[in-house]
Amino acid sequence: MQLTLSTLFTGLAGAIVMKRQAAGQHTMGFIGCSMAENVAQGYVANNGKHMWGPYGTSGMVVQSWTNTASSSWKLFDQQVTKYGKPSEVWVQICIFQNPGATYDEVKQLVANARQHAAPGAKIWITGQPIYPDNPSSCFLAGTQGPQLTVDLAKRAGADITLNVTYPGDFKLMKGEVQDGCHANTAGQSSLGKQALGFWG
Repeated sequence: MQLTLSTLFTGLAGAIVMKRQAAGQHTMGFIGCSMAENVAQGYVANNGKHMWGPYGTSGMVVQSWTNTASSSWKLFDQQVTKYGKPSEVWVQICIFQNPGATYDEVKQLVANARQHAAPGAKIWITGQPIYPDNPSSCFLAGTQGPQLTVDLAKRAGADITLNVTYPGDFKLMKGEVQDGCHANTAGQSSLGKQALGFWG
């Protein structure tokens, strides 16, 4: 009888651990543009389970996310229907050269992310990738655009009133870029590994 109880306890403990592991899957949402999609593609390819996979956010720069009722947020909410309200959200500041982005817009993105996430959700914030060995590479964002997004993310991370976490810069090197901006397959893998290093 003692052996049976021990076996039963071990089985239950194992089931609880499995449930906790399963609950951690897809509990982190994200917003951003095709650059965020590149990260998500590489994240999934590197067996990342915590954050959502790509869900069609190409072209969705900052202004796509400032209105909480926008088509971008409706797309986000479709993921919520699938996975539940996320307990964490990564906010990627992604821009076109025109109109760029303002800090007020960034604050609005954070507020909107909280509205669409679970109560008390942790918010991560980054810029779009930078290009250390070719800084003016991304023609879509403009020569200084990627660095502007990083500067805005760092400012948000240092703003105690926002209560967001800036984990670091995403980086793409020359051999990891397909068109000056977007990651090729190697770049996606690199970005995915960087994301795993940031939030697992």
